[in-house]
Amino acid sequence: MTATSGSSAQFSGSGLPTHPSQPSRSRLVSACNDIAGGLRLWRLALSLGWLDIRLQFNGSRIGPFWLTLTTGVMVGSMGLIYSQLFHLVLHDYLPYLAISLILWQAGLSSLIQESCSTFTRAAETLRSVNMPYSVQAFRTMVRCGIMFGYNIIVPIVVFLVLGVWPGLTMLLAIPAIAVWLANNVALCLLLGSACARFRDIPPIVGSILQIMFYITPVIWEPKQLGNTTFWLYFNPFYALLEIVRRPFLGQAPELTLWMIAGGFSLTLWILALFTFSRSRSRLAFWI
Repeated sequence: MTATSGSSAQFSGSGLPTHPSQPSRSRLVSACNDIAGGLRLWRLALSLGWLDIRLQFNGSRIGPFWLTLTTGVMVGSMGLIYSQLFHLVLHDYLPYLAISLILWQAGLSSLIQESCSTFTRAAETLRSVNMPYSVQAFRTMVRCGIMFGYNIIVPIVVFLVLGVWPGLTMLLAIPAIAVWLANNVALCLLLGSACARFRDIPPIVGSILQIMFYITPVIWEPKQLGNTTFWLYFNPFYALLEIVRRPFLGQAPELTLWMIAGGFSLTLWILALFTFSRSRSRLAFWI
C-alpha cells in the first residue's frame, strides 16, 4: 500500500488496486471481476477443498468415511426413537427422516455455517498469496460438496435396504443441488465478509439455525400440519429443502417451490454482491 497526498490505495485479492471511496458501480465491477477470476482458478479451488478434507482426516484409516458411519448411526437411532414418539411406521418414516436429516445437517445447515468462516479460515493464505478472494468461496463450496457426497450415501443405502428406490425421478434433484452450491458461493461472499468484520455473527447464525431446524419439516412431515400447511411457503428453508428432498422420495417438486427457491436465491445473490463489493477492499485488514 502506498500513500500519496494523504490518500491510500488498497490492493485487492485479485491484484487490482481499489479505493474505499470509489463509486459503487466501480466496486461492483471489481467484485464481479474477482468472482470471474475465481472461476478461472477453479482447479486451485478444487485442490484446496479436497486438501481441507484430507487434512481433517489425516492419520485416519477410513478417512472421510467416518462421516458416513457416524451419519448412519445417527439416522438409525433417531429413526427408531422418533417413529415411536410420532407413532409412525418405521418402514415409511425412516427413508423420509434419513434424506431430511442429511439434507439439513450436511446440506443447508453445513453450507451456511461453513460460509461464516470462508475468509477467516484462510487468513494466512490471503495475507501471503495474491489471488481473488472468491477462490476461498469456491474452496468452501468444494469442501461442503465433498462432505455432502459422503453423507448422502446413508439415505441411498436406506432406500435400497427398504426397497423404496425413487427411480429416475431422483435425477430432478441434480439442478436443485446445483442451486444449493451456487447459493453456497453467495453465502460465502455475504456471511464470509460480514463475519470477517463482526466476529459475533457465527454464534448468532448457529442459534438461528437451531430454531429453523424445529420450525422446518425435517424430523416431522408437512402433512402433520393439516390445513395450515400453506404457512410453510413463508419459510424459504422449506422450499430449498423440498426441491431436493422430493425427487429423492420419488416426487416432482411443485412449480411454486421452485419459484420461492429461485426468488430467495436471486435475493441472496443481490445481497452477496452488494456486501462483497463494499467490503472486498477491507477484507485483508479485517482478517
